[in-house]
Amino acid sequence: MANGYEKDEMQKAVALRYDPEKNQAPAVVAQGRGYIAERIKEVARDSGVPLKEDRQLVEYLMALDLYEEIPPQLYAVIAEILAFIYSMDKKY
Repeated sequence: MANGYEKDEMQKAVALRYDPEKNQAPAVVAQGRGYIAERIKEVARDSGVPLKEDRQLVEYLMALDLYEEIPPQLYAVIAEILAFIYSMDKKY
């Protein structure tokens, strides 16, 4: 499969939201497997939200509760993703 998952592994997706005026860190606002993961990706694509595939990060984020802010241990990884998103915004 294009996403790098084995054939028998279920697709997973997590969506984050970050509002620096309300939150100290990005928070998980959606997560799911299989069909739900596909819908999360579809909504993101349709909304113009860039997608970043990272299997290990998704596993960490799937362990969080909905609306839970990411823990400090993931700040560096999330900062890289935010930098990627900002660079994409500047291109378009």
